[in-house]
Amino acid sequence: MSASSAEGPSFAGRTVAVVGAASGIGRFCAIHLGSLGATVPCLDLDLGGAEETAARIRDGGGGAWAEATDVTEARSVAEAMAATVDSAGRIDGLLNTAGITGATNRSTHEVDPEDFDRVYRVNLRGSLLLTQAVLPHMLDLGYGRILHIASIAGKEGNAGMAAYSATKAGLIGLVKTMGKEYATTGVTINAMAPAVIQTPMVEALPQAQVDYMTEKIPMRRTGALQEVADLAAFALSPMCSFTTGFTFDLTGGRAVY
Repeated sequence: MSASSAEGPSFAGRTVAVVGAASGIGRFCAIHLGSLGATVPCLDLDLGGAEETAARIRDGGGGAWAEATDVTEARSVAEAMAATVDSAGRIDGLLNTAGITGATNRSTHEVDPEDFDRVYRVNLRGSLLLTQAVLPHMLDLGYGRILHIASIAGKEGNAGMAAYSATKAGLIGLVKTMGKEYATTGVTINAMAPAVIQTPMVEALPQAQVDYMTEKIPMRRTGALQEVADLAAFALSPMCSFTTGFTFDLTGGRAVY
């Protein structure tokens, strides 16, 4: 399926900021949201990649621009969100796909605390900063949709990935808390926990590695980018009105909670 598919909820007149829009899941979702009528500020530390994503959205007839954003720095996040409000007049949705794995294939006693801190600053602290930056505006609107990309690792834990698993689990806990806190405001705050998604990075892996990752998935396949984008579009739309503090499963049956 193409990222330019017009199937899905309408976002006409709405602005959805996508963090991590320079590549992978963030880029695909940003283009998909643009095809559904959203104005899409493309935010990423990689400004060149974000600009390329924004250009693809504009080429498809959508509205988009790029902003350099470092999710580990509160000032950078605040400035990016303020610039978005200045440009679009509003922020209806926030999709946060920013995340790093850090060093992998290391037992917990071998984890470098500095690497752990770096993963924490992007995956968990960055999610907090982004949410804090958009919430006051959404509360004033009386409407908002926030979706953070977590991971199956946050539900089950992945051996050799202590920092990644712990910070994604922390993100799921943060989303549960925030969903309860803002449940009566018109703002929903949810997460998504994917298993392995078929991205160019996964396609470049040896087949044996891909087979190892997919054998734990009951459907015996990786997820498709379109499947991520479709679920994200629902969670970021007015249709998602009675679900908050929840982590949507996207694991082919690996996690059923």
